[in-house]
Amino acid sequence: MIIEVIKDPEYFKTILQEHDKEIQIERRQGTQLFIHADYKVAYGMGEKFNALNQKGKTVQNQVIEKFCNQNEASYFVTPFFVTDAGFGIFIDTKEKTQFIFQENISCEIPSNASVTIFTGTIEEIVQDYIRLTGIPKMPPEYAFGVWISANWWNCQSVVEEQLEKLNKYQLPASVVVIEAWSDEATFYIWNGAVNTPKTEGTTLEEFDFSKSSQWLDPKGMIDQLHHAGLKLVLWQIPVFKKQDNDEIISEQLSLDKEHAVSRQLCVMNQDGSPYEIPEGNWFAGSYIPDFTREETKEFWFNKRKYLLDMGVDGFKTDGGEFIYRENILFSDGTTGKEGKNQYCQDYINAYHDFITDQNVLFSRAGYVGASKTPILWAGDHQSTNQELKNVLIAGLSAAMSGVIFWSFDIGGFAGDLPSMDLYLRSTQLACFCPIMQWHSEPLGGQFKELMSGMDSNNERSPWNMVSTYKCPELITEIKFWHDLRMMLMPFIYSLAQESVFTCKPMMRPMGYVCQKDERCLAISDQYFFGENMIVAPLLEENQRQRELYLPEGSWFGFFSRKRYDGECDLISDEQEKFPVYIKSGTTILLHVEQNFKILLFGENGEDTLNIENQRIQITWEEGKVIMKGGEGINLMCEFVF
Repeated sequence: MIIEVIKDPEYFKTILQEHDKEIQIERRQGTQLFIHADYKVAYGMGEKFNALNQKGKTVQNQVIEKFCNQNEASYFVTPFFVTDAGFGIFIDTKEKTQFIFQENISCEIPSNASVTIFTGTIEEIVQDYIRLTGIPKMPPEYAFGVWISANWWNCQSVVEEQLEKLNKYQLPASVVVIEAWSDEATFYIWNGAVNTPKTEGTTLEEFDFSKSSQWLDPKGMIDQLHHAGLKLVLWQIPVFKKQDNDEIISEQLSLDKEHAVSRQLCVMNQDGSPYEIPEGNWFAGSYIPDFTREETKEFWFNKRKYLLDMGVDGFKTDGGEFIYRENILFSDGTTGKEGKNQYCQDYINAYHDFITDQNVLFSRAGYVGASKTPILWAGDHQSTNQELKNVLIAGLSAAMSGVIFWSFDIGGFAGDLPSMDLYLRSTQLACFCPIMQWHSEPLGGQFKELMSGMDSNNERSPWNMVSTYKCPELITEIKFWHDLRMMLMPFIYSLAQESVFTCKPMMRPMGYVCQKDERCLAISDQYFFGENMIVAPLLEENQRQRELYLPEGSWFGFFSRKRYDGECDLISDEQEKFPVYIKSGTTILLHVEQNFKILLFGENGEDTLNIENQRIQITWEEGKVIMKGGEGINLMCEFVF
């Protein structure tokens, strides 16, 4: 519950909680917030890679682009936290804020920022924050299948080759992401296509592909992908690029930049010149579009509308962390001081408004309101076990910051290829995440001087892993998890719908679901996937068993079907192919060989399922099942007890 929004610079209030603990909140001189409370955990603050619980830490709430090993840095931040003491705080500001989580909590905030105080359980407060800042949008069903991607897929023949390999190894997938598809100048023209440069928007018919060595028929390729059941997502970046001296100058880009500057469609310096990304940063010297201006959005998306018209299914909205100076200006009056955090969300909001309900976004950065512009992915990480631990923490802290749909790169993105074992364990983890996808950096490494790839062999595809390590049996194991993901699609899609409707994240820290269990509050290496499934990832090299904790209730191993009593520590059984546990009384809906199969865990229970737009009520007890609804649907039931 939101109990108050405060702007008074001399505010002071004592909140009496149901458990008879006092919480004192004091605002001094408008820029200092002091909170005196007895709390154990503080979740939130964005996608934090260093810890789920921020108690004991000082948090700089600022969007930062950092390549690998982010530690305290984050692409997605938000000035919101929630505690186990019955309260949460949201600072409504675009500017940088600082939070110090010690025995008590203090915040340095802008004098014009309002402070929203929430009370309730962790679950209730996160729900209220999401409802306040951005009601989630439901991605299309295909988004919950398997995504495949590699940066170097840069021509039609290579993309078609991946389709052939999916067929060869009988690996299911639902989305293909192409990053290196464009001319690397405008980032909206297919590489090799020829058109007559102009300021206005364009259509597919205006491009000549006959002499392209990369994309002879991209529309035909998209149709081919669609026929195979695959959707296409294209990479985007919000820049009017500065071309290097060794590049062929793009007449279309030059015309676009000239128009953008003359109409002030890009972010501007105070002297009226266009702001340039400073040296030493990604896309240095480039201008960036000002998405606070309606004319900018109209100009920008008139150039890209033809992509949707030809069947492109969505965009990977990369970057957006390009504000490095405080004295620059946006058309809505925002300065660079505010835009440091806000710009990336304005960029993603603009794409969100451009696409349809059947399209997807896949974004790295974000700010307040990110819950309504899905999907967030964790960005760039090395292929190490420590980074796998980091991204798990990031996913859980993002969930506590309002993000419902989240993903990471299976096996990591950068540096040497992951070991086969790391690749397998991260595939297993991804199978039980909102979005499952593998991706990898350019051949040779994105930052060769910092982190070269293994002999320029960077692709994290299953078939490249098999070829590199000369281990054909690996493809069988990876296929098992790809197949399982597709079998789980009805369960995952239903969970996604429930998450949108209730404003609850799909991945939930143990303390979010079981707040009254102090053991759960301290756990950050296992999580709930929904309300009744616990996932305990294998995070160490060659790990096949691990210690974990099951809270109150009766639980069943998803793979072994063994029963476990709750409120206890245990070492996962080797028969658990991957440590996943289902609470008694739960249903798991699977899609098996064109039919639906319901796993009924426990001796009795009840649930309501949505299958093929039909609502089915199911009750089971002592081996008997009663179902209402579902006429004409082929359903199988399997008891697990």
